[in-house]
Parts: sequence; C-alpha cells; structure tokens
Amino acid sequence: MEGKYDFGLVGLGVMGRNFILNVADNGFSAFGHDLDAEKVKALKEEGGHEATVNASTSIKTFVQALKQPRKIMLLVPAGKIVDSVIESLLPHIDRGDIIIDGGNSFFTDTDRREEYLQEKAINFFGAGVSGGAKGARLGPSIMPGGSKSAYAHIKPIFEAVSAKYNGEPCVAYLGPKSSGNYVKMVHNGIEYGLMQLTSEIYDLLKKAGGYSNEELHTTYTKWNEGRLQSFLVEITSKIFIQKDDVNLGKLGLLDQISDKAKQKGTGKWTSQNAMDLGIPVPSIDIAVSMREISALKLERTAADKLYDKPEVETIDKAELEKMAEEALYFAFIITYAQGLHQLADASKEYKYNLDIATIAKIWREGCIIRAGLLADITEAFQEDANLPNLLVSPNFVKKIQSTVGSARTLVAHAAKNGIPLPGLTNSLTYFDAYTSTRLPLNLIQAQRDYFGSHTYERLDQEGIFHTEWD
Repeated sequence: MEGKYDFGLVGLGVMGRNFILNVADNGFSAFGHDLDAEKVKALKEEGGHEATVNASTSIKTFVQALKQPRKIMLLVPAGKIVDSVIESLLPHIDRGDIIIDGGNSFFTDTDRREEYLQEKAINFFGAGVSGGAKGARLGPSIMPGGSKSAYAHIKPIFEAVSAKYNGEPCVAYLGPKSSGNYVKMVHNGIEYGLMQLTSEIYDLLKKAGGYSNEELHTTYTKWNEGRLQSFLVEITSKIFIQKDDVNLGKLGLLDQISDKAKQKGTGKWTSQNAMDLGIPVPSIDIAVSMREISALKLERTAADKLYDKPEVETIDKAELEKMAEEALYFAFIITYAQGLHQLADASKEYKYNLDIATIAKIWREGCIIRAGLLADITEAFQEDANLPNLLVSPNFVKKIQSTVGSARTLVAHAAKNGIPLPGLTNSLTYFDAYTSTRLPLNLIQAQRDYFGSHTYERLDQEGIFHTEWD
C-alpha cells in the first residue's frame, strides 16, 4: 500500500467523504483519514474497492499510503483544528509535499500557515470549496490559491472533480498566498446578500400580494427559468412546497421553521474586511445584521406588541410579480457588484493579482451563488479587466435602468406599509449614492473641522484648509 494513492483527504464528515468519492469516480485513487473509526469504516464500505478508495485512523498509515509529492487536503472546521491537523502531519511528511486547506479558514490564518510551512519546504494551499455536500460529490466550484508551481500537481485532480460549465472546469489557479480563501470568503458574503434578498421578496409577496406557498413556488419556478436563473432561486421554489412530516396539517414545512437564522462567520468576515479596505458593501453588511436581529426573537416579539403597524395595502398580483422580479434582479446585480469591487481592491492591497473574469467563470456552476447572471458578469470583465465597478459596464447600465424603477416603487411601498426590506433598500441606496456626483458629505467635512480641526478640501482650489469657525 505504501506510496500507492494519488490523493489524500483528512476529515471524513459528509463533505470530506463526498469529495474523496468524487476524486475516486474521476480516475484517481484516494486515501482518507479520520480519528473516528465509524467514518473510516463508512468510507471504505461506500468506496467499494480498496485499490480505489481506502482510509485509516492512523495518521502514519495515511501519509505512507500516498504518492510523492503527497497531495493532502483538509476538510475540517476552520480554526485551531486546522493547525492541530497540520502539526499531526509534519512528523510524517517530506519536503515538497502539499497540504490543501479546503475549509472556510480566515485568509490571514492561511497566510500565517503558508509562511510557517514554507520554512519547512512544505507547500500550503487555501482552496475554497463551494457547493455543499451535493456539490462535493457531483462537482463543486473550487477556488485555490498558493504556490503556482505546486498547483501543477493538484490541477489534474481539481479539474476532474470540479463542476463543469459548457465543458469548462469551475476551478482555476487564482493567485498566491491566501487568495483562494479570500475569494471564498467574499463568495460567502455575496451568498449572504442574495439569500437575504430572496427572503425579503418572499415576505413582500406574502404580505402585499397574499401569495400562498403554491403561488410562491410557481412564481419562483418561473423566475428560475428566466434571467433570475440561479441555484438559490431554484431551491427556494422547491422549499415552498416541501411537506412537513411532523405536522401533517395544512401548513407546509417552511411555515413551521423558526425565523432565527444562524451564521458561521464568513459573511461577517467579508463585511469587516470591506470596512478595513474602505470598500462599501451595504447589501452584505445588512444581510449579516439581519441574521443578528433575527436572533433577538424574544425581544422582537415583545417590541411588536408595543407599536401599531400600518394595515398593508395589497398590490395587484400580476403587477407585484413583475415589479418583484425586476427589483430582485436589480438587487442581485448590486450585490455581485459590491462583492467584486471588494475582490478587485483586495487584489491590489494583498498583491493577489486576481482576474475577476476568471473568478466569475468558476462561479458559473457548482457553487451556491451560481447564476445565469455570472455569464454576463464574466463577459463584462473580459471586455474590461480594469472595470472599477459592474455598475459602469455598458451592458449593465441597460439592465439597471430597466429595473431600478421597480426597486424604488417597492421600497417606498414597503416603508409606507411597515414591511422590512433592508437588503433591497440598502441596494437602492448604494446605487443612488454610487451614481451621485454630489453627496452631502461636504457638511460632514465642515462638522469635523468645526469640532476637531480635522481640515477639509475645496472644490474651487487645491490644498488642505482649516477654518476658525464662529
């Protein structure tokens, strides 16, 4: 068995087991490792033939089973456990071997680990994997970053197991250091924004249109067949008609699910880092905040009893459906624009040298934010690699102009009727601010100079100025 297997994987939970079976399905022998003997046994049974798939609870046996340079992927929870697994591998691996972190590690942790392992002549990669358990089994989108020369050893396997869009693998070498983990982080931030928006439009259709779950299913299904085609819209359409096996009454499962949404932190990281970079991503920021507000269930319930809410004015269903589709499409564009703007700025700040068109390409299939819109985004950045923001792409100007009116109408209607649409509202405000030559921040500059002598700039002459305010 020594030196026989092409690929190794540590962490045989659902994601890890599915990924390693995917590797084996595509012609590469794979060896897994987990301290849980039941998980090792389950993989062996599902893998079928030990020449193709095998596993062990022994880290030494695992390492010795791999061909050199060893390609070892970790699919374990982010944080200290990644460092722990790396330390357990070090006594057994050799110079030139490759460790790949496939989890959602924070990008600065990846930089630290790469520097640490470089001193030992071990190659380290951060490779974001998106698509969930099903994607890991059938083809995820993979976002690797690290040593370009080391990637040559991984490339055939990653290209074989990744999702395909018109035959093209949804994986590409993205850049040095932590670029792969960083791109996956922003991917997840965009995911937060899109999920918030789809939930808001669902709420609006119910409250302002009286839509039943069956009507919501029909509407989202229709949208998924048009320009809103995406994984999230597709699964949302299916969620509306999922039967509840516990409560067999008239209500579907969705109506019985608590409205307290959880999070693992990647959306928060995106938002925090955008602030560090000085890049506005309000559609992502509010999506994170709404999950935090949702957690305050008891407080929200108590507060609801203290205030009168307007009686919601209904909108004709055909008119509402048309405006909702246009508003959701508008806000999807805005959310992608913000995330890609952050990637472009981070690329300069951290010297990743990211190709935004390539990133959009590998998101077209396999990942959670895959959508028909990404083909248009890819084209926009292929035409102008230095595009500062999607909103200034000629092709997207037309898309925005034809949909922003509906976003305005629905935001106004929701505000008047007490329906919270924070994602859509923030997307619209971002658009209006980004496309304004003049903002009222001149007053803020005057205020800062007044109370703190922070100085200001003028429109009519160069230089830095201070006034002794009366």
